[in-house]
Amino acid sequence: MPASATAVSIHPFRESGRALNGAEMMHANPYRPWPARITSITELTATETLFEFRFIDDCIREAFHHEPGQFVELSLFGVGEAPISISSSPTKEGFIELCVRRAGRFTERLHQMQCGEIVGIRGPFGRGFPLEAMRGHDVLLVAGGLGIAPLRSLINNIHDERSDFGKVTIIYGSRNPSEVMFRHQFEMWRHRKDFDLYLTVDHADDSWDGEVGLVTRPFANLQIDADNTFGALCGPPVMYRFVVEEMRKKHISYDRIYMSFERHMKCGVGKCGHCQIGHQYCCIDGPVFNYWEAKNIQESM
Repeated sequence: MPASATAVSIHPFRESGRALNGAEMMHANPYRPWPARITSITELTATETLFEFRFIDDCIREAFHHEPGQFVELSLFGVGEAPISISSSPTKEGFIELCVRRAGRFTERLHQMQCGEIVGIRGPFGRGFPLEAMRGHDVLLVAGGLGIAPLRSLINNIHDERSDFGKVTIIYGSRNPSEVMFRHQFEMWRHRKDFDLYLTVDHADDSWDGEVGLVTRPFANLQIDADNTFGALCGPPVMYRFVVEEMRKKHISYDRIYMSFERHMKCGVGKCGHCQIGHQYCCIDGPVFNYWEAKNIQESM
């Protein structure tokens, strides 16, 4: 796509002689990326950066709504497109945040961009965490590494509607202190009496005052009301089996354990087949599955 596409003007589609509203415009063509401006860039670690985007068109900006756990397709004009989980809470309207690890040509170009530059965004896509079902219950959230990025959307949503939920426990594991993301938020949650926070690293240094060990280590100290608890986890696939095992030791029901899967969700609408897991498509049937669903899908675990 030529560079001039970044400056394209937006005109409302017309159907039967009337202009479509923002929601209709977004769904009229799911393959069309809508121009959005980078409005904030925050370096989290040496390789992860948090980008804030605002749609240029007022109608699209007002119409965009998502669930925690959903993703968008991010386009860099002339470079390519990639699926990125949404890190911001649905309670924060007017912008979305995406946490991106620098790991290749596409992400390297994104990390070189500046505030004010234009990208394309389409979505949101997929099935998120069951926020409505979680209301009124305790929630146990477990993240490993970059898995904190999509789980942050759910955590912040719970934070902003805190009275709707019971006990909230957050466990986050990283390889070392330098890779811990969203430190300022963890400091805030650490001092709140209505959040139980456990941070752990595989390898500590002199600056670290948290737990040392695998992300499953804090489970030994958890007091869980199993009949009233939902579990949500996101991280490297290798950790899922062990975290689910710990949740089951606490007697959390399989159908209340939800996990987010990573696949190359290229089209976002179940057509290209890149993200197929067994008979299901991660982009439309997921990326969030409960354990019963995942257990019966070939190649999911």
